[in-house]
Amino acid sequence: MRAAGKVIITTAVTGSVHVPSQSPYLPLSAEQVAEAALEAVEAGSAVVHLHARQPDGRPTFEPEVFERIVESITARTDAVINITTGGSPAMTMEQRLAAAVRLRPELASMNMGSMNFVYAGMADRVTDWKHDWERPHVLKSYSRPFINTFETIEHALRTLGESGTRFEYECYDIGHLYSLAHFAERGLAKPPLLIQGVFGVLGGIGADHENLDHMVRVADKLFGDDYSFSAFAAGRDQMRFATHSALLGGHVRVGLEDSLWIGRGRLAESNAQQVRKVRSLVEDLDLPIATPADARATLALRGVTDIDRSTVS
Repeated sequence: MRAAGKVIITTAVTGSVHVPSQSPYLPLSAEQVAEAALEAVEAGSAVVHLHARQPDGRPTFEPEVFERIVESITARTDAVINITTGGSPAMTMEQRLAAAVRLRPELASMNMGSMNFVYAGMADRVTDWKHDWERPHVLKSYSRPFINTFETIEHALRTLGESGTRFEYECYDIGHLYSLAHFAERGLAKPPLLIQGVFGVLGGIGADHENLDHMVRVADKLFGDDYSFSAFAAGRDQMRFATHSALLGGHVRVGLEDSLWIGRGRLAESNAQQVRKVRSLVEDLDLPIATPADARATLALRGVTDIDRSTVS
């Protein structure tokens, strides 16, 4: 991998997995998501990874909601915007791509394969549901796979790549690295690649530190120095895996999409609180933190252009 001269902190602000009944601190409305992203940037995050929700917390794909979020962020910061193409398993691929097609971000996430993405166990830990949509949303993950076929991945790479969007390739298992290699060999995934190793999701690779080492070894074999690596683990292992990734020469990701916690039994009160904690961990390793400009240089992003501004004006 390309060793990180400066460590890029990505913040995944809200996601589509966690539900309001789990935490009062989860950003829901467009205004809350934008404000949470801005606080994370102020705390040291160079990249903000964005999902959108309706005011009651239900995941949404509507480009107009993303537009309000992005407009608020870009008006006050130069952070790199990373828009999800994952959305939620309940959305069609067309719906999942809609916001990124409209807004043409510098980065978009790209899940590298179909998988069981199971979070139904959350239902056992919630005793008081705030909204009637939440429990079915969680339980359906046990019976509904998350579909990312090679056809839909290729469609997304071609569609978004035409506007200069680059990708955060989310790899939930070793096989996803080989899928990425297939698209790189065909010239559809262009280096330098940003590989986001995802650990601890039921249905994907477990949150075992040996698995993180193994994923990097395989990625080194497949891509040499043509990639940068970042990693996160869902839930309680979030900070341990961030530290491990930084020690390996990689980047880190935190945020309430991935974990609602700041410590054992303590809910994080904001995304910024997690950013401050991981920043402290990284700096204690004598590693510098990347600015948005540093992140753009490392990831070969196009930068903000007049065209980008016109999409949210």
